[in-house]
Amino acid sequence: MIDKRLLGILRCPVSRGPLVLKNEELWCRQSGLAYPIRDGIPVLLEPDARRLSVEEIDEIEHS
Repeated sequence: MIDKRLLGILRCPVSRGPLVLKNEELWCRQSGLAYPIRDGIPVLLEPDARRLSVEEIDEIEHS
């Protein structure tokens, strides 16, 4: 889906933190946002992101 090299380069546009591929989205623990991937292309726009739940943020920390 997302090339590992690209994933290593991408950063959250809000926090500049690293992104983690989870459930076909890119999750950022620092900002608490999940960015969609549409047709294989990451959409790193804050208005298109959704808020992560506390449980989802915990999942990032424990993976």
